[in-house]
Amino acid sequence: MTQPWIAGCGLTAFGRHEDTSLEALAARAAREALLQAGLPPRRIGMAVFANALAARLSGSLTMGQDVLAHVGIAGCAVMNVENACTSGSTAVHIAAMAIRAGEVDAALVVGAEKMFHPALGLIDSGRTLADTLLGRVTPAGFALRASRHMARFGTTAEQLAAVSVKNRRAAAANPLAMMRTPLTLAEVLAAPLVVDPLTRLQCSPVADGAAALVLVSERLARQCGARARLRATVLTSGSYDPMAELSEWETDSRTARLAWERAGAGVEEISVVECHDAFSIAEILHYEGLGLCPVGEGGRYAERLLAGDSACVPVNPSGGLLSRGHPVAATGIAQIIEVTRHLHRQGAPGRLGLAHCMGGDKEADTKSCTIAIVESA
Repeated sequence: MTQPWIAGCGLTAFGRHEDTSLEALAARAAREALLQAGLPPRRIGMAVFANALAARLSGSLTMGQDVLAHVGIAGCAVMNVENACTSGSTAVHIAAMAIRAGEVDAALVVGAEKMFHPALGLIDSGRTLADTLLGRVTPAGFALRASRHMARFGTTAEQLAAVSVKNRRAAAANPLAMMRTPLTLAEVLAAPLVVDPLTRLQCSPVADGAAALVLVSERLARQCGARARLRATVLTSGSYDPMAELSEWETDSRTARLAWERAGAGVEEISVVECHDAFSIAEILHYEGLGLCPVGEGGRYAERLLAGDSACVPVNPSGGLLSRGHPVAATGIAQIIEVTRHLHRQGAPGRLGLAHCMGGDKEADTKSCTIAIVESA
């Protein structure tokens, strides 16, 4: 079975792009990825386009064909994917499966979102779901988890805020990040409450942006000079157990176990993590679910990361969703790009990085969870 290699990456700045259409943003990222891969559009055997909100906000459907026509890709298989925040990483998983199966030698994955739109409103997972109708919209669900973690493990408001401060500090070095002004713990804690105990600076901002990857087979990887491969990609859904303990995330730990198994590796081999920090408590829960620290120690791990403890694995060195921004369908692809670039900066072959994403809410769980393990070559 051939392993998919990352031959090209394309990433726009995340933020306000009021004068640029979604199609233009996506095409920009796609062209950059193709140029880096050194492949003409005719060599792409499959394309997967991810978008979560255009159908709701503008009524646009099957946008992948429109976007790809701008970059000269037509006639091949084109798939459109919507899977909430994991739309982009789900698209990567689909393309990776096609490479592994030998269906194609080269696949283009693009994710794009325009969220600065007057019709956006509060993000939820569906206005017909009982959870949403009863008020458990996305921020409320994470606030419940934060409150439970604080009550059970003694996690403090300062530890929650440490995640935002750490990620904003990292974003200051990322020219593509949306929020780059440094923060203090006091500023995070004094920001307006969204849902107690989460303040506005502990919630990821909406953004416009696009990201793209070219995945190729091992045979084509040599031609393209690819320097990273996907050791594993995993896609799961939640278990929706109404009696689940909210201070732990079974879906995280279950998905991580699958990823380690498929990659033939363990958490002790990971040198960088990009995770779905849609809210400060989310990153703390993901430390624990991914195995970076024991359950209940996530708050202290956040403090250690903020203090620069070299014994900790770097988490969200891009600034994460909290500071890089969160254009939903671009996020999962951007995380893989950020991990790949971090591994390249480290300069040593054989290093592993992990990209983790979650999407949607249902019965106090996530609707989708993805993990990709990237290896530098």
